Amino acid sequence: MAESALGSPQPSTSATKYPCPVCNKWVPDTQINEHIDQCLKDSNCDDPGDLPIVIPSSPQEASSSITSSETKEPKRTYSIFERNKATGSASKRARRESPEKREASPTVEQLEQDIISIETEGEEEEELPKSSTSKEQAKGDDSKNAVPLPEESSVPLAERVRPTRIEDYIGQDQVMGRNTILRRLFDNGTIPSMILWGPPGCGKTTLAHIIANHCKQNGDSLRFVKLSATMVGVAEVKEVIKVAKNDAKFKRRTILFMDEIHRFNKAQQDQFLPHVESGTITLIGATTENPSFSLNSALLSRCRVIVLEKHSVESMMRILERALPQYGAIMVKDNNNENDQLPDLSHLSFVPRLILKEDIIRWLAETSDGDARIGLNGLQLALRSFQLDFGASEESGPQILSLEDVRDGIKKSHLLYDRNGDQHYDIISALHKSIRASDDNAALYWVTRMIASGEDPRYVCRRMIRMASEDIGIADTNALQVATSTLTAVQSVGMPEADVIIAHCAVYLARAPKSREVYEAYKRCRASIDQWKGPMPSVPLHLRNAPTKLMQDLNYGAGYNLLHKNESGLTYMPKELEEENYFSD
Repeated sequence: MAESALGSPQPSTSATKYPCPVCNKWVPDTQINEHIDQCLKDSNCDDPGDLPIVIPSSPQEASSSITSSETKEPKRTYSIFERNKATGSASKRARRESPEKREASPTVEQLEQDIISIETEGEEEEELPKSSTSKEQAKGDDSKNAVPLPEESSVPLAERVRPTRIEDYIGQDQVMGRNTILRRLFDNGTIPSMILWGPPGCGKTTLAHIIANHCKQNGDSLRFVKLSATMVGVAEVKEVIKVAKNDAKFKRRTILFMDEIHRFNKAQQDQFLPHVESGTITLIGATTENPSFSLNSALLSRCRVIVLEKHSVESMMRILERALPQYGAIMVKDNNNENDQLPDLSHLSFVPRLILKEDIIRWLAETSDGDARIGLNGLQLALRSFQLDFGASEESGPQILSLEDVRDGIKKSHLLYDRNGDQHYDIISALHKSIRASDDNAALYWVTRMIASGEDPRYVCRRMIRMASEDIGIADTNALQVATSTLTAVQSVGMPEADVIIAHCAVYLARAPKSREVYEAYKRCRASIDQWKGPMPSVPLHLRNAPTKLMQDLNYGAGYNLLHKNESGLTYMPKELEEENYFSD
């Protein structure tokens, strides 16, 4: 038997042979089915490695191609054991099929189709690099330095640009500035238990991520665990504490970050108390609710409350500008360029795809209400939409965007307002104090802001009825009528038409003369009643009603007359309180 070009004994020409798709051995066609079944069952089947085989173009040429391999080099060689090809389509299908189906072994025609499909798959993969290379050559030399168009990721831009170092943390200088206590503790590796309280998008979770990265840099001495009260319960917290107790034996500290900690009720929050006090865990909680109302006072006494504020416009601009390279964009200062000529980009190390004017970034920062997440989402929407529009014309160079290009596509629709939270009570308090101070301008602002934020207009009217009596009182008795009429009108008309009616009432109350005489007198009277010791004073007989003869016989109503108190000679206060005057300071 002669040696073939493959380095293995050449099959005889008396019978047509085909390579086994599992072990790559040459097997006569009359035995191919039994051989494949045996290979699938026998784990000791020899693996030929990357032995190349000749792919016949048709069943008729299979035998001739084998016999001619001694004198001719194969035109196409391929290994079914190459990376990313597994073991061929036939073997994959055979493994997936049940034993009953494997009894019906594949025919020669099926094996041939499997081999041809492998060959076609390999040819397509070999051609891909060629097409991509030619595409890069067609772009020219400038494309080598250009920022490529990124694939749109399902991860929001706010998450992609979240910093991991304290040096990259923007804003909250009053808390994490260079000379603050918390910053010095952080630089020294001392992380105290704390509650991060602030509005959405102010950097609470980002600060926790920075602490987590800081823990990783400290090796095995610190362990950071992140949980969310919206997704876990007491069982998960107990498991973390159990592991933390074991780690404490090896002097390994555990930092537990509990996001939305206010979602835990008071009983669930009690799980943290003994372990925070003993130092088993260092608790970092994040909340948007006022900790005074949403957290246990015992837990607050064991944690330092860190108050985070909304981002200023300047810090928001820095955050947005830092995210621009994610989409191959840069920001340029406004230079009143009426012709929209490209600025000088020679100092850059890459060719940007989009150029944003500074007023775009400032507008996005101003309309995000200090919420970095809202600002970054708006920036992502603007950049991605224009990137898709200009992506097909990359050879024309970077595109300059102006404020008018994005203003219509992104509207200011976000105002931080929680109808059951601090914003609800803070803004109504501001409205009340503005009306009390007769500041009509401020009163109009606060009432309009409540309406724009979606506050219940009936609630605003009810509070203004109270203001009309508490702060205006007898100085303008018509104010109470205006306030009650406003509530009736709002209920009749509804929103949005009732917005002007509410504003009308707020301005009227602010401009009306003020008198708190009745309100202060009422408070003093109520205090005297609440603080009275012993039985309450009885009503004088001459002031009692006498509808029956028995009551008249008991002198109920005796001596009463219709004269003024100064002329009647009667007293109208209880005997014990005759000298009390609630209208005198």
